[in-house]
Amino acid sequence: MPATDYQGSSPSSLSHFGRSFLNIHRDHQVHSMEGSSLEVELESFQQHVTDQFLELSSVSHEELVSLSWVGKLLDSFLCCQEEFRAILHTHKVLVLRPPSDRMVSEYFERSVKALDVCNAIRDGIEQIRQWQKLLEIVRCAMGGNQRSIGEGQFRRAKKALIDLAIGMLDDKDSSNASINAHRNRSFGRNTGGGRDHHHNNNLHNRSLGHFRSLSWSVSRTWSAARQLQAIGNNMHPPKANELVASGGLAMPVFIMNSVLLFVMWCLVAAIPCQDRGLQVHFNIPRNFLWAAPMLSLHDRIMEESKKRDRKNACGLLREIHQIEKCARVMNELADSVQFPLTEEKEADVRHRAQEVAQLCDALKDGLDPLERQVREVFHRIVRSRTEGLDSLGKQNLAD
Repeated sequence: MPATDYQGSSPSSLSHFGRSFLNIHRDHQVHSMEGSSLEVELESFQQHVTDQFLELSSVSHEELVSLSWVGKLLDSFLCCQEEFRAILHTHKVLVLRPPSDRMVSEYFERSVKALDVCNAIRDGIEQIRQWQKLLEIVRCAMGGNQRSIGEGQFRRAKKALIDLAIGMLDDKDSSNASINAHRNRSFGRNTGGGRDHHHNNNLHNRSLGHFRSLSWSVSRTWSAARQLQAIGNNMHPPKANELVASGGLAMPVFIMNSVLLFVMWCLVAAIPCQDRGLQVHFNIPRNFLWAAPMLSLHDRIMEESKKRDRKNACGLLREIHQIEKCARVMNELADSVQFPLTEEKEADVRHRAQEVAQLCDALKDGLDPLERQVREVFHRIVRSRTEGLDSLGKQNLAD
């Protein structure tokens, strides 16, 4: 269903499903001041999540999965995460009671798995930077300020294009991508051990202020596809009895679980990383209005991934597709020229070099902000989880 199908919904209809679940709670429990406050907050949270994803789903085909769109997606996640965190903080009494304590703990465990995705995405961003640097060589060789373009400049550009083709081809193969990620670590040595050791190293580097990159890269055997499956395992919409028993908190926890899984899936879809796989089951009923635009986006991104020229891509990011197209055009141009260049051919070369320059500028302007946003997502998840587990831990000690 197209995203525009959801945009005509009235404000009352957008929150209808949220209210219907909250009505179950009202039918079974006497109002308290906290309960009344929570109902208002939950309706507001669901409405805000719906609005965020309606905006994300309203973009054109050309904007979808671009650097700017992924940036907006991460901004939306941060907004949802902060509002969810505020709900948990305000209603600690409910959070510490069964079954809410279990549900919230499970969310925090899923969020730990998302930290590894953030690390892998950081490696992928660094990989795109390497491709950008090779394009810069092509840009300078073929479109610099030199009065004429000779064979030497073409040889330099051709070498950069070959290196670029090899780099992008390697990244399409999961085993080679794993080696690349390992080779491109920002820190100088390997990490041993499993996920817990890896996570401890992340936090250690953060505390030492070594967060120039997010943390250690993921291990050689790490799989983005398996990690997404682990985040989505045992996620199901809350049942009526779970809503009643949790005082309504089961719904925002489920929403936040769904947002977390979807955002991590989009990052893996967009950015090169080890063992990319997009076949993740989203167990989200479409009759939740916040879920409708989210699932519409999922359908559109999956359709993009099935296109003939995108099937074997190392990432669906729009700018990666542009890199591949630019490299192909410049390669064909380099193979077809004869020296000395005619004025017409030289003008064509400079025009193509200008297109490369525009792409380089777009990458330069977009990659740094994206990495900062991924870093912020990482920090917020860590902070929220630490606060939540501290509260749950103190309650366990009191009991």
